[in-house]
Amino acid sequence: MTQDPGTRPINTPNRPLPTVIGGAQPQRNATTILSPVITPSQVDGMFAEMKRVIVGQNLLLERLVVALLARGHVLIEGVPGLAKTLTVKSLAQVMGGTFGRVQFTPDLVPADVTGTRIYNTRTSEFVTEPGPIFVNVLLADEINRAPAKVQSSLLEVMQERQVTIGKQTLSVPNPFFVLATQNPIDSDGTYPLPEAQLDRFLFKVLVSYPTYSEELEIIDRSMTSAVQLNPLLVPGQMVAMQQTVDQVEVNQKVKEYAVGLIAATREPLRYQLPQLAPWIQYGASPRASVGLIVAARALAFVRKRHFVIPQDIADLLPEVLRHRLVLSYDAIADNVSPEQVIDALLKQFPPERVEFADRSQQH
Repeated sequence: MTQDPGTRPINTPNRPLPTVIGGAQPQRNATTILSPVITPSQVDGMFAEMKRVIVGQNLLLERLVVALLARGHVLIEGVPGLAKTLTVKSLAQVMGGTFGRVQFTPDLVPADVTGTRIYNTRTSEFVTEPGPIFVNVLLADEINRAPAKVQSSLLEVMQERQVTIGKQTLSVPNPFFVLATQNPIDSDGTYPLPEAQLDRFLFKVLVSYPTYSEELEIIDRSMTSAVQLNPLLVPGQMVAMQQTVDQVEVNQKVKEYAVGLIAATREPLRYQLPQLAPWIQYGASPRASVGLIVAARALAFVRKRHFVIPQDIADLLPEVLRHRLVLSYDAIADNVSPEQVIDALLKQFPPERVEFADRSQQH
């Protein structure tokens, strides 16, 4: 993946004002433009445009687009220097939305993220000053460097797409997408994310080092002028694309397969997985089952299908599950990772064994 410090951020002072729920509407609103025809080819165009800047990391790019189509949020974990921030900026540029970045630090307070009330001496009234959270794509950079009180300021907006400031409740722009990054090797001065916060991320994606050939290409690109990406969509088109994903068919057997995988993390003995019982302290919540199905519909759309197959569920299970499992002290002492638990689940319940009858597969 290439580092491109010359890529122009798309922060704009003309971002849409937040909508006040239950109050007067602001005078300036975002214009919603819906595309008459929404097809997976538009997703291919997004990938191609981002690839002009990003080298490799196909899984990361696919998962980011899938999460965006599924109205989810993503936690990205990787060592410094892997262009996590550049990837987020590139996605925001290509989708044509507004972009905001918050650098999480120990001295940050919730008002720095959501906004605050300011006293106006001329009118002798308090006015609401929205924070940087009112954008289409929000980058929460190094989210684990801020204390839990600041991290928790994102709970309401990630779940309900609204922010409460004083007595006012403001809605964020649509679509709204939170991408948070964290560094796994530097634990000094960091605060573990609360379980309630982790559960609101649809995916946790691990970013790996580039291959030898990819790193050579990174060097070649760093020696040329910066690439300016073209906005291929407007936010309204992304909303229309999300609505198209809502029409993707999900067979009852696929739903049962997804729920069974998640339920097995809570009752491993019942699902003939006795080796997992000592490792799992708490299994995944129903939000994992819902997220798995919603994300599978988006993945099927990206892969140019109008129906979900069991393999979609299996492919997304690591990203949906790895941050939702609470491992026991025995597992930590034995250096057991969430990936080992997920591998055991898929070995016990491979997608090939799912009885799946869909007329679409016969073509």
